[in-house]
Amino acid sequence: MDFIEINAASRIPKYRQVCNSIEAGIREQQLLLGDRILSINRFSETYDISRDTVEKAYNYLRAKNIIASVKGKGYYVARTNLAVRLYVLFVANKLSKYEMGVYNAFVQALGRQNAKVDIEIFHSESQVFKDILNKNKGLYDYYVIMPHFKDGELGSRGCTKEILEAMQEIPTHQLILLDQEVQNFSDSVGKIFQDYEQDIYDALTEGLEKLKKYHKMILVYPSTSPYPYPREIVLGFKMFCDHHGFEYEILDQIHDGMSLELKSLYFIIEEEDLVNLVKQARNQCYERGKDIGIISYNDSPLEELLGITVMTRDGRKMGATAAEMILAKRHYFVRNEFHTIIRQSS
Repeated sequence: MDFIEINAASRIPKYRQVCNSIEAGIREQQLLLGDRILSINRFSETYDISRDTVEKAYNYLRAKNIIASVKGKGYYVARTNLAVRLYVLFVANKLSKYEMGVYNAFVQALGRQNAKVDIEIFHSESQVFKDILNKNKGLYDYYVIMPHFKDGELGSRGCTKEILEAMQEIPTHQLILLDQEVQNFSDSVGKIFQDYEQDIYDALTEGLEKLKKYHKMILVYPSTSPYPYPREIVLGFKMFCDHHGFEYEILDQIHDGMSLELKSLYFIIEEEDLVNLVKQARNQCYERGKDIGIISYNDSPLEELLGITVMTRDGRKMGATAAEMILAKRHYFVRNEFHTIIRQSS
C-alpha cells in the first residue's frame, strides 16, 4: 500500500496517520469497495509501528464503518463514501422524553454538518457506563455525556472516583457534560448544567404570591425510582419552604385511594403520580387551583392537555448549546435555562 505515510516526527498520533492514509487511499481510488487491507500484524511489521497502534486505527475505522472484518477473510474496505466528517457518541442515563428531547435537538443542530451521532444508554448504572466508555475509547471525535448515576439505595449521586477517572481518559477537547454538574473536573471540558437546588428555589419564589393561598406544600419525590432524580430538587424545595414559613411534607408516591389534603399544593415529579393525583382530585371533587394546587416537574403534552403548571428544564436549549460548542470548537461552562409555565392547576 504505497499510499501509507507514517511520519515519526509528526505531532499527529500514529494511529490517526494510519487512518488518514487509508482514508486518502479510498478517496484517491487506490482502495476500492471490498479491497482487502493488511492484517494488523502485517501492517505492524511492514511500517514498523506497534500492533496496538494499528489495532486502535482499525477500530476507529471500523467504528466509522469504513473498514470491516470477516473471520477467515481479514480486513476489507466496507465504505467508500467518506462524506461524514464528524462522529459523536451521545451517552444518556435513560430513554425518557426529556433525554430524547435533548438528543433530538442536538442531532438536529448538527444535521447540516455531515455528522453521525450514535447513542448509548447506561440506565444510571456505573459499571455499564464504564463499559460503554471503554469499548468506545478513541473511536469518536466528541463524547456528549449525561452523567446521572445511582447507588445501592437507588438514590441520585454525583460521580465516584472510578467514574471520574473513566471520563478523564477522554481528551478534554472532545468531552461535553450535560445536565448534571460534575465537581472536581477540568474546566476545559464543555459543561451545560442544571443547578437543581437553585432552579427549584427560584421557580417557587417566583410564584410565591400565588402559593400563599395554600397552607401546606407536599413534594412527591420518588426516592426508590429505578432512575433516580437529583436530591438537589428536595434541597431546593426544603429551602423554599423553610425560608417562607410553609409547612411541608415529602411523599414517595400518590397511591390509589389516597385522601388528599385540602388547601395543599402538590409538587409532582413522575407522570404516573400526576395521573393518580388528578384522578384522586376528581374523585374527591376537589377543584385544581382552588381546593388543591398541582405543579409538575418538566413539561410534556400531558401537562399541557391537563392544564398543569410546570417547572421545566429546557432540553432543546441544552441539546442545541452542546451542538454549538462542537461547531464553534469552543468549550465553555453555562447554566441551562429553567422555566415556569403557569396554568390553571396552581
